[in-house]
Amino acid sequence: MGRRIKAKSVEQLITGNGHPLSEFWDDDWDPGFRIAQGGTRTVFVFYEGHDEADRLDAITAELRGAGYHVVATQQEGAGRRRLEVTRP
Repeated sequence: MGRRIKAKSVEQLITGNGHPLSEFWDDDWDPGFRIAQGGTRTVFVFYEGHDEADRLDAITAELRGAGYHVVATQQEGAGRRRLEVTRP
């Protein structure tokens, strides 16, 4: 079973590597990533903007390099692509 993980620690790692946060502005999301706590042992990472797949791949490599376990998933019903991040 994985260890507890906090969205804030994942966010700090990603912003520390120069990736901008996405913000909801004028009824839409600005380009960048956003984080959602999925439970005590899971964090979800989304990317808003162009080159979503390439950006998620880059973030995946950085998170794995920092010791996180990362699986690319997609929300149900052809929803958004996301990264499911846990701590082994």
